[in-house]
Amino acid sequence: MILIDYQDRRPIYEQIVDRFQVLIVKGILKADSQLPSVRKLAMELSINPNTIQKAYTLLEQQGFIYPIKGRGNFVAQDIEGLSEQNAKFYEDLKDMVKYAMDRGISKDDFMEHAATYYGEERA
Repeated sequence: MILIDYQDRRPIYEQIVDRFQVLIVKGILKADSQLPSVRKLAMELSINPNTIQKAYTLLEQQGFIYPIKGRGNFVAQDIEGLSEQNAKFYEDLKDMVKYAMDRGISKDDFMEHAATYYGEERA
């Protein structure tokens, strides 16, 4: 479920947060499903439990999960942080399109590369 890339320059807790966000957004982790306990995930990944706790705290602050005292952490039904993250993505995309236009990259070339990166092939 969660893999740590030790070649990645990002901190381990950020990798964990990113992976859980992807699993939640894609619907692999369903609303109200329980996440592994801090201790269990720390043992599985052979990392410090404080690192897992930091990741879970960030996920909670972003609205992806919610805690129930004495029971653990669960996937939120309404993902509050998702619309905010999507807005930031589209703003970044807008900047990237402007950058491409400034570089003289055609719309067709841009779209062809985007489709390739997205995992689709244009006909």
